[in-house]
This record gives sequence, C-alpha cells and structure tokens, in this order.
Amino acid sequence: MTRMQSQIEVPAGVHLPIYMDNQATCPLDPRVLEAMMPCLTTRFGNPASRSHSFGWEAEQAVETARAQAAQLIGATPQEMVFTSGATESNNLALKGVAEANRKRGNHIVTQATEHRAVLDVCRRLEKFGFRITYLPVKADGLVDPEEVKRALGAETILVSIMAANNEIGALQPIGAIGRICREKGVLFHSDAAQAVGKVPIDVNADGIDLLSLSGHKIYGPKGVGALYVRRRSPRVAITARVDGGGHERGLRSGTLNVPGIVGLGKACAIARVEMEAESARLGALRGRLQATLQGGLDGVCVNGSMESRLPGNLNMSFFGVEAESLMMAVSNVALSSGSACTSAAHEPSHVLRALGLDDKTAHCSIRFGLGRFNTEVEVDYVAARVVSAVKRLRELVPRDEAAKSSMELAGERVRRRG
Repeated sequence: MTRMQSQIEVPAGVHLPIYMDNQATCPLDPRVLEAMMPCLTTRFGNPASRSHSFGWEAEQAVETARAQAAQLIGATPQEMVFTSGATESNNLALKGVAEANRKRGNHIVTQATEHRAVLDVCRRLEKFGFRITYLPVKADGLVDPEEVKRALGAETILVSIMAANNEIGALQPIGAIGRICREKGVLFHSDAAQAVGKVPIDVNADGIDLLSLSGHKIYGPKGVGALYVRRRSPRVAITARVDGGGHERGLRSGTLNVPGIVGLGKACAIARVEMEAESARLGALRGRLQATLQGGLDGVCVNGSMESRLPGNLNMSFFGVEAESLMMAVSNVALSSGSACTSAAHEPSHVLRALGLDDKTAHCSIRFGLGRFNTEVEVDYVAARVVSAVKRLRELVPRDEAAKSSMELAGERVRRRG
C-alpha cells in the first residue's frame, strides 16, 4: 500500500477493490446468472432442433428472452435480432443498410463522438464509395438536431447517432433527430448500448428504425446483444453479414447462444422494472461524488452536459494531474480515462477533443462509472481517495507549471460559458 493509499482509512462496508467502471462493463446480476444456469446445465438443447423436447425448451427460452428485450424498448419480438453484442449490431445495421440501399443513395450521417464500433465501420464504408458526414458536437457533447437536418440530402440513406455517449454520458436528443429523419424519409440508427436499461427508450416514440444494445452493459453476460430492425412503417431492409443456416430470419446465421440470450432477456426484464428507481439512486450518488470532488479541489471541471446525462456517469478533468498517474495512485479503485475499447492507446480521447478540449486537458480526465452495486459509503471513500491523491500529485508538479494549468482552466471555463 502506498503512502497516498494509507492516508485514507477503509471504512466498514467497503471491500477493496472497488469497481466504478460500469460504462466499460457491468458485473453480472446474480438474478441473471440464476436464469442462465439451467441453459448451462440440464436445458442445453439447440433451439434449431425441432424434433425433441431439448430443442423445444431452448426455443421457448429464446423466444421469452426476445419478448423481454423487445418490451424494454417498445418493440415487437419479431423485430429483435440476436447478435454477439453492440459492435456486431452496429456493423450489421450500418453495413446492412448501406448494401441494401446502395442503389438509392450512398450518404450516411453520424457524429464525431460516436463509439469506434460506428466510426470504424463508417471509415470502412468510405473505402467502398460511401460518403460519410461526421457532425461536430457542442461544448456540452450534444449534437444539434438542426445540424443533422442540414446534413441530409437526396443521397442520404441513414443517420446513426448514439443515444448515450460511453465516455461523457451525454444523452443525445434522439427523439428530435428521429422526427427529422422520419420527415425526410431517412432511416435512423442509434447505438444505444449505454442508454438501454438506464434511461427510457421507445423506438416508436423516438422514431428509431434500428437500435443496437448489449448484454454486459445492463448487468447481463458478455458476448450477447441484439439489433432492433423495424418491420413496419417503414419496413427496414438490411443485408446479412453472416450467412449459413438462415438463423434469426436470415439476418444473422449461427447456432444461438442460448445461455447468453436468456441472460440478456432477464437483464432487460429487471431493467424494465427497476430502471426508474435505480436511475434516481445513481443520480444521487453521482451528485454526492461530484460535490465532494469539487468541494475538496480547485482546478477541476466536468466534461459534458449535466442536464442531459446518464445518471451514473461523471467525467472530470483534474488540471495538473495526468489521468494515468491518478489511476495508479488509487489503484484499488477501478476507474477509466476513456473508452474501454481504446484504453491501451496513448492518444487523447477523440470524444474529449471533439468537445474542444486540448490534448493536455484530455489527458487529465477521469471517467467515474457508477452502477447498480455501488454504495454511498464507497462513493465517499473513493471521493476522499481521489481528493487526497490529486493534492499529493500536484505537490510534485513545479509551481510555475501548476499556475499555468490554473490559468488554462480559467480560460477553458470562460470559453465554455461563451
């Protein structure tokens, strides 16, 4: 244990290490594991086996999960296609729409702060002749629906805007964007991996034609997800990316991951019942964490909108302190300096840069991801640890550099308010 760690006493009820990286992944809810266990032991049949009870049981379990996932987002069970996760769902949505609609147009609109599972797909599509518009976001991380509207043209076939950002938690105005797309006859896809189960989403009310979700972001298992594909008004045509066997209405072939699908369904069912209360609790915990950090430290700022944000997300810059150094100083607390999918990279976050932060400020930013199993006492302990660590690390920074950082912070605040 380091000197900084030993300064803060671990209170009763806190068990180290503490997990606060729930935007990267969530622990499996015990109720989800309980639902999955029969499929891992005695009810192991293949749902495509229609000649015996093992197959029938598996098929029924899959269809129950399909209905549970559909209910969470206001869809019908027939509109849900099971995949290996949100990355595959995004690939199927974007590439599937692009190929199926190529004769109609070759233009796709997205935004600069999308997850790499959308941005990298768009870059690949560019190599095949598709034209991609990457919309900027405002300083709060939100895209302007009017910018979306201005970007649409005769060749536009798809708009893809995430419902909630994985780094800064910004909740995009998907309802307004969906209405614009519907008026213009353009399909609307949303990567909702971070939003589903955390905030209300209704694909009909929000005008969403395709939606990606993932099991492990809602306390379900890893390796399973789903893509919602609208069947009516309009009926969305997409081309399959995986062929062979005709599973999932021919859109995603391969033997179904029955235990994972059952776990995803159970996670969706729990979220549907508990989302409102859980969101309120997490919002209160986040407010407590933010107040303690801002009350105990100068030279900190929140990245992204606080008015339109995931309840469990807090992304903050601690000026004069490298994020990697801070995370090492609180090594028995799981935090993140950005997306889990790019955490090994040394490049600053593309999301924070899109907000207008310079590289130095982006490198000072930490994401706190509060979740279902975090407690108030854990929040207080982590806040105290971070405050102590930041103060200690700043003592190691030359005074002239610390003063320069403070000036940069002041200038940044003025720029953001302007």
